[in-house]
Amino acid sequence: MTLDQLPSPLWVLGTDTGVGKTYVARRIAEAWAAHCPVVYRKPFQTGVTGQDDPEADAFQLRGPGIQVETGVLLREPLSPLAAAEREGRILDLEALRAWTLRPAPGAKVLLEGVGGVMVPLAPHRHFLAWATELKLPAVVVARGGLGTLNHTLLTCEALMMRGWSIPAVILNPGVDRSHEAAQENAAGLRRFLPVPVMVLEP
Repeated sequence: MTLDQLPSPLWVLGTDTGVGKTYVARRIAEAWAAHCPVVYRKPFQTGVTGQDDPEADAFQLRGPGIQVETGVLLREPLSPLAAAEREGRILDLEALRAWTLRPAPGAKVLLEGVGGVMVPLAPHRHFLAWATELKLPAVVVARGGLGTLNHTLLTCEALMMRGWSIPAVILNPGVDRSHEAAQENAAGLRRFLPVPVMVLEP
């Protein structure tokens, strides 16, 4: 499978913070944009001052044929729940659900998660519980090196137990400079997962 063959709409989820979800999302969006318009949506973003903040994921996804849409922007680099509480806000998860599912006629839709899949959004409600209701497939992004077997298998098991479709697992060795280890870890993951496991090339 290649990036341009991934289905739409599609979530890009990660095994943890800092595994390169946004980088992988950009690679997928660019592959899709070579053939058709792309709409990228990020429902939750923390640690940014606004959409034009260079640290904002949306800022990094801008490019030809890619329309960028952002949901909730929160200043503190914390979980959405903790960051919202710092600002005295309560996230309207139902409104964000409707926003995330808005049709985009004639375009492919790429959605990016926040942190790991169980990051808290509201008291007693994490991202995975909220996103499962949307019934959309997801690729799982993981680092290539040490620790990725455990983190990736736990994340995929949590998704599969809730009925998620996982078109691919994508190891991103660039994030931890693990290009040699990533191939070995990909082979290990293929022994346990009934989905394609890809190593992202530079």
